Amino acid sequence: MIKIHTFRKNISEMRHACILAFCFALLLAVLPFLSGCERATRPQIDLKSEYQAVFLSNGQTFIGKLKDVGADYPLLTDVFYIQSQVNKETQQVSNILVKRGKEWHSPEFMYINARHILAIEPVKSDSQVARLIREAGGTTGGTKEGGSP
Repeated sequence: MIKIHTFRKNISEMRHACILAFCFALLLAVLPFLSGCERATRPQIDLKSEYQAVFLSNGQTFIGKLKDVGADYPLLTDVFYIQSQVNKETQQVSNILVKRGKEWHSPEFMYINARHILAIEPVKSDSQVARLIREAGGTTGGTKEGGSP
């Protein structure tokens, strides 16, 4: 009688272990699909301004017209960036707005890895940056002096 009871107990424990292992394997199989659901529920960002400032995790900031914000690689067109220069005599820092395109490969647009975007901010139409962009008039490679921040 003792041997039969022990045998039934071992079978019951093995059954519980198998059920637990099956549930764990099922969870591991379903987990990748659940993690992909997060992207489908991203809120749409309404970009009301004509230009946006895009701040990246490497410290760079690009200004342009951002499209496909919810994508893994949003598109930035009509791209500008700010270049700081130090006057050697006065040690004063001045910022220059540079339109992308003068580089060796003459880029007209850029795709940005969304994982590296820290923030997106609107550029107000009456801001100094917007004024400098209007003055640049879409001339590829043009630069305009922006003064100190």
